[in-house]
Amino acid sequence: MTMVMGAVAYAPKVVTIWEGFKAHFKKHGFDFDYVLYSNYERQVEAQFSGEIDIAWNSPLAWVRAEKMAKSLGKSVRSVAMRDTDRDLSSVLVARIDSGISEICSLRGKRVGFGAIDSPQATLIPKDHMSAEGLVAGRDYEAVGFDVLGGKHGDHIGGERDAAFALVSGEIDAAWMIDGNYLAFSKEGTIPSGATRIIGRTGLYDHCNFTASPDASPELTARFVELLLGMQWEDPEVRPLLELEGLRKWLPGRDSGYALLERAVEDEKFYGEKGEILVAGYRY
Repeated sequence: MTMVMGAVAYAPKVVTIWEGFKAHFKKHGFDFDYVLYSNYERQVEAQFSGEIDIAWNSPLAWVRAEKMAKSLGKSVRSVAMRDTDRDLSSVLVARIDSGISEICSLRGKRVGFGAIDSPQATLIPKDHMSAEGLVAGRDYEAVGFDVLGGKHGDHIGGERDAAFALVSGEIDAAWMIDGNYLAFSKEGTIPSGATRIIGRTGLYDHCNFTASPDASPELTARFVELLLGMQWEDPEVRPLLELEGLRKWLPGRDSGYALLERAVEDEKFYGEKGEILVAGYRY
């Protein structure tokens, strides 16, 4: 019996990654295949049509899958995640020469966000600002850098565009996940010493492998067993882990999505049944 996994093709390397995993699983006698989707919305829907047994889901896709499952009297499970998917945060960055040193100084200013469906660069940050008393359109102008809809910000293009706009002075501050802030500084997108962090969200989790409602418990358990058994020290496995951005697979958990769940409600992105509510969303 074959386990079929869904993944979103947010970059060309995705094919290399999952072909490598397929070969690795075959060596261990596990019949595995994958299907690539152009967006997470169709991937989540495929979990309920029986097309796929498991999905490599973004955090936003996880929230939608959980909503859809509950509305149908079913359940989905977070069964595995990367060591780099836990306890992350997003940062609000301003230029040092702007004189802006805290979130409350952004009244009447222009704040940059990533893709409309990015948990780390739009949804959680907007909700964070609302909790701080600043509402988009009322207290500040929200400038979205919305690229590649349906990818849920995995491509980081929106965050990079916002960083460029911040440096050039088009916007007064920009939100991005903390790891990307470091990466943009290292690559020179953000000049060293030119910016500072003026705000930070609480901690949240990112991607997970989500088992579909009707997935075989035995196949799922074997899949997770093989993932957790992958070792960084193994020269055949390490390139795959590097491409996927981790050193170690960990058991899945669903305790790190509270901030995003609140943001999805407050920003009216999905309804109670997982229906898409946000206006202007193209994927």
